[in-house]
Amino acid sequence: MNPGLIIYTLSDSVGNTAINVAKSALAQFPSHKVPIKNFPFIKDDQELLAILTRAKDREAMVIYNFAKLDHVSLVESFQEEHDLFAFNLLTPLTEYLADRIGHAPSQEAGANHQLNQAYFDRINAMEFAVQYDDGQDPNGFLQADIILLGVSRTSKTPLSIYLANEGFKVANLPVMPESTIPNQIYQVDPRKIIGLTNSKDLLLAIRKERMRAYGLDDNMLYSTQERIEAELDFANQLYQDLGCFTINVSNKSIEETTAIIKDYLSQEE
Repeated sequence: MNPGLIIYTLSDSVGNTAINVAKSALAQFPSHKVPIKNFPFIKDDQELLAILTRAKDREAMVIYNFAKLDHVSLVESFQEEHDLFAFNLLTPLTEYLADRIGHAPSQEAGANHQLNQAYFDRINAMEFAVQYDDGQDPNGFLQADIILLGVSRTSKTPLSIYLANEGFKVANLPVMPESTIPNQIYQVDPRKIIGLTNSKDLLLAIRKERMRAYGLDDNMLYSTQERIEAELDFANQLYQDLGCFTINVSNKSIEETTAIIKDYLSQEE
């Protein structure tokens, strides 16, 4: 640790932006451990002056982002008078944007962290995806915006979480020849159901690798070609019976599959 160096981060909000910038810069100096002291939710000039005085006494580096221009002006004046290093994260970009947009900034602290309805919808959707993952409660299918069906290793859970982050309430169900499909699946609009499938060869490779990673025999029933073919045949027949939309996720990223689902749902509206 360098005992002579400390970074103060100042903000009229939570201060995460300044902290992240400081950490990103310090990552370029991995052999030096520099402490970061955060001062969030600074509301008045007296409090700000007290912190700046402390920073001067410690010869600290100051990184700040204030939405209120009065606070920015105070820091700049103190900086000039006391030869304090202070780096302004927000104001130069905000002023440039104001000039280009032709509108003054709101000067509202933490504007990008405001909790709005979309935020709460995403949180509720994430909780929903966890609660109704892997068919834990069939009643979730009646409440879901999207229902994902698929054999093992078709990315049902990560896709559910990703879609939840987009605000969709998603439930998923693993399907296999031995499984009993809950009655609730047949009670929902089939346009809400997405059947996921994958190529036989890719599933075989993924499952064998998974078995080896667990220290198990990769020739177990789960990772045999015959078993995979039986599961896919069962799933494809189920999707046909339900009349649902199907997606082959082979070599597709979660983002790509999500885009396909969203495009499909928009066409159905």
